[in-house]
Amino acid sequence: MSVKKKPLVVVTRKLPDSIETRMRELFDARINLDDAPMSAEQLAEAARGADVLVPTVTDHITADIVNQPDCKLRLIANFGNGVDNIDVEAAHARGITVTNTPKVLTEDTADMTMALILAVPRRLIEGASVLTEGKPWAGWSPTWMLGHRIGGKRLGIIGMGRIGQAVARRARAFGLQIHYHNRRPVAPKIAEELGATYWESLDQMLARMDIISVNCPHTPATYHLLSARRLKLIRKDAYIVNTARGEVTDEDTLIKLIEAGDIGGAGLDVYEHEPAVNPKLVRLARAGKVALLPHMGSATIEGRVEMGEKVIINIRTFLDAHKPPDRVLPSML
Repeated sequence: MSVKKKPLVVVTRKLPDSIETRMRELFDARINLDDAPMSAEQLAEAARGADVLVPTVTDHITADIVNQPDCKLRLIANFGNGVDNIDVEAAHARGITVTNTPKVLTEDTADMTMALILAVPRRLIEGASVLTEGKPWAGWSPTWMLGHRIGGKRLGIIGMGRIGQAVARRARAFGLQIHYHNRRPVAPKIAEELGATYWESLDQMLARMDIISVNCPHTPATYHLLSARRLKLIRKDAYIVNTARGEVTDEDTLIKLIEAGDIGGAGLDVYEHEPAVNPKLVRLARAGKVALLPHMGSATIEGRVEMGEKVIINIRTFLDAHKPPDRVLPSML
């Protein structure tokens, strides 16, 4: 009796051990043990040989890759919520299904967003560096390292999806007033629960907020949503937190405005040209004007394992000739 050949699944980055082990049990899984990002040619080669590709945010699955004459891919099971690293339209046109891992990162990302909302006005990173970098400290003083309280301030959330709502719940517990801009208002029940004020005009909201949190996905429509013009609407004592995607903000203009004192500061976990970080941002961080983190908003063990489990479910469902639960279509973007 012949044994059915397992589908070839290429995984582009190192995943949690329990996920890799399960993939090896279920599929002919090619694992990236050294975790080095794959080059464009390596991704193209994988597409020519694999049935399923499991990329991450660092892997750009372009139209050139999926449109190769000998591309064998049937499924791109993205290890991540955002799919801006994949040309979904080109994949769809080629008959390749695309899936993602929604919902499992909501709480972790919202936690990190709240941490940055606290970090900038209370000067947490700046204060910690006094002890960790051997700077002189004479002890407690009534006027030293003074920041600002956040209770009573207005928080403007850009993108009131799952993560935006989770941020709003946390922020409300800290006494912040919740405002938001979205393509459409949330359900009245949710708005009432959060005490949230809807702004159809992003421009009008930006001009009135003390803190702005970017929680929308990166799509062609949101590229530089916070453009140079819009950034100049923000109040001088306000600051921006971004745990979504760096491309949503015109980073060069943001830096210039903070340097000039025209925006109070920023808390950033993502960058426009990631993994490169603008040296000017680093200098602003050393001056206490911004708080910088290395894209770790969703970096919890629990979150990564749940992401992997979703990837496996999507692959198995697809291979069983059923519609994967987390299929992504061009019309959804």
